[in-house]
Amino acid sequence: MAAADTLSSHALSLGAKPAVIDDRRDRDVVTWSFHELNRQANQLAHLLLELGVLPGDKLVWCGPNSAPLFAMVHAARKINTVAVPLNYRLAPDEAAYVIDNSDAVVVYVDAEYAELIDGVRDRIPKVRDVLVFGGDGDLERHLAIQSDLDPSVDDTGVESATMIYTSGTTGKPKGALRRSSRDVSQAVGLISHIGYQPDDVYLTTGPLYHSGPGGFSRIAHGLGNTVVVQRRFDAEDWLRLVDTYRVTTTFAAPTPVRMVCSLAEEVKARYDRSSMRRLIANAAPWSYALKQRYLADFPADSLWEVYGSTELSVDTVLAPEDQLRKPGSCGLPAPGVEIKLFDDQGDEVTEPGTPGELYVRAEGIYDTYYKADDKYQEDRRGDFHTVGDIAYRDEEGYFYICDRKKDMIISGGMNIYPAEVESALEQHPGIFDVAVFGIPSEEWGESVHAVVVRAPAHESLTEADVIAFARDHVAGYKIPRSVSFAGELPRTGSGKLLKRELRAPYWAGHVSRVG
Repeated sequence: MAAADTLSSHALSLGAKPAVIDDRRDRDVVTWSFHELNRQANQLAHLLLELGVLPGDKLVWCGPNSAPLFAMVHAARKINTVAVPLNYRLAPDEAAYVIDNSDAVVVYVDAEYAELIDGVRDRIPKVRDVLVFGGDGDLERHLAIQSDLDPSVDDTGVESATMIYTSGTTGKPKGALRRSSRDVSQAVGLISHIGYQPDDVYLTTGPLYHSGPGGFSRIAHGLGNTVVVQRRFDAEDWLRLVDTYRVTTTFAAPTPVRMVCSLAEEVKARYDRSSMRRLIANAAPWSYALKQRYLADFPADSLWEVYGSTELSVDTVLAPEDQLRKPGSCGLPAPGVEIKLFDDQGDEVTEPGTPGELYVRAEGIYDTYYKADDKYQEDRRGDFHTVGDIAYRDEEGYFYICDRKKDMIISGGMNIYPAEVESALEQHPGIFDVAVFGIPSEEWGESVHAVVVRAPAHESLTEADVIAFARDHVAGYKIPRSVSFAGELPRTGSGKLLKRELRAPYWAGHVSRVG
């Protein structure tokens, strides 16, 4: 174990203070104090050691938000392993790829999704043990006989880490590996800048496998805050939790907040929202109209916005006083972050209003892509790294994202990579060529659209056929919501798809593709 494990320290100093509150309407509330969370994490850590887990091994965890997921994340850290969250909404092929590519030796899965792992067991041969929690209690009985003392791990020089899978232009997910010590000073600077307090109460708005909700929940526990768990998002229940536990902070994509603000006024009036001190807006661009709606329902000084990525962490911050003054901006560089823009020739862009590819230098960036270091090196300029976003700055130094990395779609706060969907659709014998991109959606920010070129002798292929095929091959949120057909797709002489030409008609009249 690390010399000064934060959770162990909190267990001693905070003891009975609630660390995790898992409140679901269909069952009794589960509350773990910091002492209990530390006990659960220690018992799980000892069980993992008993199973032969070594420092540096990869441990996949999977399931909707719940208290046991926190125990796993803390246990992995205590024994210097690498925690790998798995999106439980993935299709079996996608889940098998992530587990196998990560070289995981253990999968820790919620009983509700045990079938997902069972269904791919023959395709993940490196996995030695599957631990199912929340089911018949078999795992809980094994944990109960484990020591609740802090585990002792030999100093091998191997550091704990997280590895979150994100996708790129190849269509295959890549594990963004980040050592635990990597972002300490940057996180401290962000905490101070935003003004988090020891008495904050954090609410999980979104799945913990996502880097935003997961990362900010870890910040909360690092500060000794109580984390209130919502297993899956429900707008009115979210307000109930805010009211019941006097929630002061959360991290949210625009879609759940839009759903909350769209509730009937008489519904919203049932719940006290005045406790909210800082809501971190991220995961997708928030429209000016949504910010106005949020500020009409919540304290005026509670809205913060950050821009960042799984790989580069939080890079810019837009403070409450700038939310309506700087429409479309993602803010100023976050503490400890240096940003440069470069044009296509590799020259630095310094003129206000001139777009360039955004590069970041900061302690909190990731260490590499697991098994894809060539891609990591490709995205570097010395100490500066990029995820391919295009941005410009104004005269006051505020940044604006005007295009998005490698055509990625953000729908309802979920990252969707067109190459993955295109790769799946191209398996259909009736599809000769296909392009997938995001189009405007009032509800989701963007929705997935596919333009299909039918293969010869498949002129009868319909939109319903394409969507049904996608449903069998990709996760539900990646399925195209609409399909159009074309005789051919626009390409350059070298064969590069001109996706911008396909998108343009749909985004006409919008400030930007992400606005």
